[in-house]
Amino acid sequence: SSFVQNKSQYQWFLCKSLYQVVMALRENLKTVIIGCGISGIAAAQRLIKAGFQHVRILEATERAGGRIKTGEMEIGASYLHGPSEENPVFCLARDYDLLDPEALTPENQSLKNTNQHPGKMLDISCAQRYIFFTSTTSIYFLFILIHEVRDKFVTGQSVFLKVRVLFCLQARRRAEKVWKNEDKATRKLLFCALSALLKFECCGSAVHTMDDLDLNGFSTYESIPGVDCMFPSGFEGLITSLMSELPTGLVSYNHPVQCVRWNNTEAGDHPVTVECANGEKIPADHVIVTVPLGYLKKHLSTLFSPPLPKQKLRSIEKLGFGTCNKIYVEFEKPWWDADCDIIYLVWEDEISDHVSDISKFWTRKIPSFTVIKPPESGSHVLCGWISGHEAEHMETLPEEEVRRSMTELIHTFTGDSTITPKRIQFSRWFHDPWTYGSYSHPALGCSAQDIKNLMEPLPDKGEQLLQVLFAGEATHPCYFSTVHGALLSGWREADRLISHQF
Repeated sequence: SSFVQNKSQYQWFLCKSLYQVVMALRENLKTVIIGCGISGIAAAQRLIKAGFQHVRILEATERAGGRIKTGEMEIGASYLHGPSEENPVFCLARDYDLLDPEALTPENQSLKNTNQHPGKMLDISCAQRYIFFTSTTSIYFLFILIHEVRDKFVTGQSVFLKVRVLFCLQARRRAEKVWKNEDKATRKLLFCALSALLKFECCGSAVHTMDDLDLNGFSTYESIPGVDCMFPSGFEGLITSLMSELPTGLVSYNHPVQCVRWNNTEAGDHPVTVECANGEKIPADHVIVTVPLGYLKKHLSTLFSPPLPKQKLRSIEKLGFGTCNKIYVEFEKPWWDADCDIIYLVWEDEISDHVSDISKFWTRKIPSFTVIKPPESGSHVLCGWISGHEAEHMETLPEEEVRRSMTELIHTFTGDSTITPKRIQFSRWFHDPWTYGSYSHPALGCSAQDIKNLMEPLPDKGEQLLQVLFAGEATHPCYFSTVHGALLSGWREADRLISHQF
């Protein structure tokens, strides 16, 4: 009995000593996080709670949040995708009391989100004539098809297949059965609607056309239950709440990084040196890189010294990063029905998900307007969506030209020339020097292995001290392009460092 007691005391003492050693080690380690988006903030919180004392976030701009940006409207992320217990962003937002009561109901959390919003399709051929959602219309048809493709397609095929190719093949085959009793004019219009909805899907993936998406990668994306919702007071409220829990002075703003020098044998006790644009050189034991994939692609040749391993470089080049912009249009009074949430635009001669002459017809890439609810202070606002090269072109236009084009578009579809926008506001993510786009997608020819290669830390051999780690939405294997994917990636890399200390 005495032996057992002494053994237990010894084990307790050994564990306590080991814990003290680990905590002392963490207190001395210097960790630099590049980027103060939600993944960087999440990583910092996790490390600090685990006992890391020397944590510093370097942010290139004057604000926190990255691609979560709320002004008068949501310039960045708009929706909480999958608001249910499986989504950590939902759990945080709920705990911070940032959501509407409706989003918190068990019914809302259990519903499978298939993008079936109460909406209407507006057809150019007959002004003010709407095609309503029914089980036989193309909206329901395409959304069900998209989810079936994701659910049933077997990943890992050796031949890369464009998403659009499969959609068109399946759509043609199904349409012969679903629309067999429709007259010729209606069938033509429904096929035009399918093309319009492919443009809608382009916005969801931030691609120019669905030809840019690889079916293998597209099928790895996983949806979370719950009907997508917005933050009543803006998505940036979540960033404010998270930042309030970090120590004051942790973030250095207006501190763009020029180079991360890793495996630096001349750096003394710390293997990494972070060189900033202002000339400051920061020694570090660990660096977590959370910059957008677009920025990484743009500065790949200069951001790391020595250069990244060839396998990681190839994967970064293969992964897609595109642009999806929003155009907010405000009116004195609504011209749409009170129960309408989305207006889809269908062109009679629609044959593709992209346009032939971008400079002349860029507005034809806009697939829909979302009705912003509830209207605040008497304003009535629609949010138009646009992706790809047309979105990039729009960013180069003067605001007055965008306003004129939007007015003309609305007149074309409503047949009412008296409707005049009160004002407009639009995002410019492609020309933002810290993002070069909106979010990532599985480009044609890439695979889940490329995402895995992107997230692998450096050095990638043996039991060496982890020096450079990678986080951000593009590094999540099944939640890429989402806020919850970014958040989880920040936690993942923090946990990687924490467990590495043992």
